[in-house]
Amino acid sequence: MDIARHIALLDELCSRPSPAGHGPSEGGGEGERHLVVLRTSQGLRGGDPAERAAVVDQYEKERDAVDALLAERWGESEIWNLGTVLLRAERAEEIPEPWAELSARARVAYLRDVTATGRWVALAVADRDPADEVQLLAAVTRTAPP
Repeated sequence: MDIARHIALLDELCSRPSPAGHGPSEGGGEGERHLVVLRTSQGLRGGDPAERAAVVDQYEKERDAVDALLAERWGESEIWNLGTVLLRAERAEEIPEPWAELSARARVAYLRDVTATGRWVALAVADRDPADEVQLLAAVTRTAPP
């Protein structure tokens, strides 16, 4: 667990100007968005359900620790049920990124409006698909959640 590094990355993403090129983070201008993997389980795809549950629990604790530090800086987060966003996407509603991808990968997100930076920050544990790795994700975007 490297919470200090996670916080530093979120600070950087919230303070940097809009990206000029392409890469893991897409967009620019008002639609600037980043979906970054803070941590990933290696070799846990479709493995032992008990081992997977333990990793999910560990990542949720790490998410909660990062969220607690962010609360001191930016105020409390809101717990956001991503299942409703996923359902809306499945019903052909257009959901902007990074929210569409986040809802496809995670069940809940800890969401906050970082008004001072003009960005939204979300923390989530991607565990929706048992065939995929478990990941601790962060979304930083200028696009308000749907």
